[in-house]
Amino acid sequence: MKNINYQKIILSTIAITGLVGMAVLAPNALQSLKMFLPKKKGWSKEKYYMNNSVKTLLKKGLIKKVKKGSVEFIELTKKGREMISQYELEEIEIEKPKNWDKKWRVIIFDIPEKKKRLRELLRHNLDRLGFIKLQNSVWVLPYECEELIFLLKTNFFADEDVLYMEVNRIENEEWLKEVFGLTK
Repeated sequence: MKNINYQKIILSTIAITGLVGMAVLAPNALQSLKMFLPKKKGWSKEKYYMNNSVKTLLKKGLIKKVKKGSVEFIELTKKGREMISQYELEEIEIEKPKNWDKKWRVIIFDIPEKKKRLRELLRHNLDRLGFIKLQNSVWVLPYECEELIFLLKTNFFADEDVLYMEVNRIENEEWLKEVFGLTK
């Protein structure tokens, strides 16, 4: 039970379906949990964890209640969409080709202080994906990653703040080649 991320399952369910009815949320989310849980009679513990997770997500501002007529729904907030994006990005990895095309992929960004959380998320993801930091807002990788950077920019709503470049040479690049194992 400890290894199941109920909040992630709930957020993912809402992200896929859009609005989710309050009365419908628990059964649908519990259906998606079946693949992660051992076969048991009853769902009392799972329902308890699911309900607590919904309350926690509401408190954290990741989801909000919306009333349409007499039916109450739950939908993702902007903060919740950012969290889903983070979950998705954690599963992505960059493929390393057999032969390097001798191009550097450089990411530069200028994210204002009011978006500090976004800036830190971006740095965390670039580091996790194997980029090397040249300066605080300048990161480099020798592998094709334009689509991934587009995804990062889109998911973090940072299209204007992040710039992707492909360059043929970086001054004093020998140390970078060593770090990436590109020297022969």
